Amino acid sequence: MTLPATLALPLPVQGLSWTVVGAVLLGALLHASWNALVKSSADKDLDMVTLHLMGSLIALPLLATVGWPAAAAWPFIAGSVTLHLGYYLTLSGAYRHGDLGLTYPLMRGVAPLLVALSASALLGETLTPLAWVGVWGVSLGVLVLGLTRQALAAPRAVAFALTNAAIIACYTVVDGQGVRANQAAGGHALQYVAALFLLHGWPFAALKLAQRKGAVLPYVRQRWPVGALGAAASLGSYGIALWAMTHAPVATVAALRETSVLFALVLSTWLLKEKISMRRVLGACTLLAGVMALRLG
Repeated sequence: MTLPATLALPLPVQGLSWTVVGAVLLGALLHASWNALVKSSADKDLDMVTLHLMGSLIALPLLATVGWPAAAAWPFIAGSVTLHLGYYLTLSGAYRHGDLGLTYPLMRGVAPLLVALSASALLGETLTPLAWVGVWGVSLGVLVLGLTRQALAAPRAVAFALTNAAIIACYTVVDGQGVRANQAAGGHALQYVAALFLLHGWPFAALKLAQRKGAVLPYVRQRWPVGALGAAASLGSYGIALWAMTHAPVATVAALRETSVLFALVLSTWLLKEKISMRRVLGACTLLAGVMALRLG
């Protein structure tokens, strides 16, 4: 199955340059950082709302500077906004019921395989055998980091995390094609990500405003500096990923981005005092081997 001719855009150059690798690794660090901020908060849902509101405010002057995306990108942005509501609901649910060291690797480990399969079927992308080894290596390494006996004791956290992984795969493919559509129409990645961040958090924020009523605004007033920091990290991380998808296959960028798990491991050990083990070290080594296979593939 391939996309209709109107949506089947030219594919970027296959493989990963060191420039793309370095940029995506920076984005991975930013991604792990804002997830650690949310996990460390007393109220995960309201921290997510705060992050979204701050993200919208950051996106406004950015859009005024870079301009709006092309018309061809808006169907993808609309689809992504819908998918992100499910993403944030399952993300907050996973963090309510499990440690960052468990839930984050599960969410991020399954997604690259789903993205690779979806990109192959829907976008017509083909990966080299070594690149497939890299995708599997990254996913296996991430899962080794996250799958512990604790998973058996936290079935709700695991369910939320795996659902989140499926949603990540969906919006990654949608946004990868959307940013390419915008570029084909003469735009660039920053326009797409700024418009997305202006809009994509509001459905979740509106839902929590209806559920929590008077608790939301006092919380936002108290936590807005942290929310602004997290929003900037989130926007930077995803903007880098979408830019990379215009220079390399969606599947390889998505897999490389999951090195954020390594940064999350460090942050969860250092800031959240979660335990480290030899199994996690083995998982980290497997993940790094997968990254090298992606680069060489």
